[in-house]
Amino acid sequence: MLGKNKNDTYNDDTRTKIGTVIGEGTVFDGDLSSPETIRIDGVINGNCTCDKKLILSASGEVKGNISAQSVIISGKVAGDIVVKGKLELLATGKIDGDITAASLVIDEGACFDGRCTMTAPQDKTREPAAASEKDSSGKTEKKA
Repeated sequence: MLGKNKNDTYNDDTRTKIGTVIGEGTVFDGDLSSPETIRIDGVINGNCTCDKKLILSASGEVKGNISAQSVIISGKVAGDIVVKGKLELLATGKIDGDITAASLVIDEGACFDGRCTMTAPQDKTREPAAASEKDSSGKTEKKA
C-alpha cells in the first residue's frame, strides 16, 4: 500500500473550516447556535447547536446539551449529546449525560456516565416497518 496514509479518515478534520471559536478563558452564558463548525476552548453555560461539527478541546467545557452533525470531545460535558453522525470521545474527554449517535468511538481513558442510544443512519429508500394484518378476503393490508 504505497502512498497510502493510514490516517486518511482524519484528513477532513484538519481541513475543517471553523466558523466560531470560543477561546480559552472565555465564559459564554446562554445558548449557542451556528451553521458552521464550532470549536470550544472555554466554557459554555447553555445548549450548543451546530449544523456541522462541534470540537470541544481538552480545556473546553459545556454545561448544557449538544446537538450537531459530528462531535469530537476532549473536554468536559455535563448534558445530553445528540449527534446525527459520529461522536468521538477522546482520552481526556468526560461526558456526564446521555448520548444519541449513529457512530460512537470512545478512546481508552475517557469517562462516560450515562446512557447511549445508537441510531441507524437515515435511509430514505426504506419505509418504516408497519404492522400488517390480513383482512377477511385473505389480502394483506398495512396498518399504520
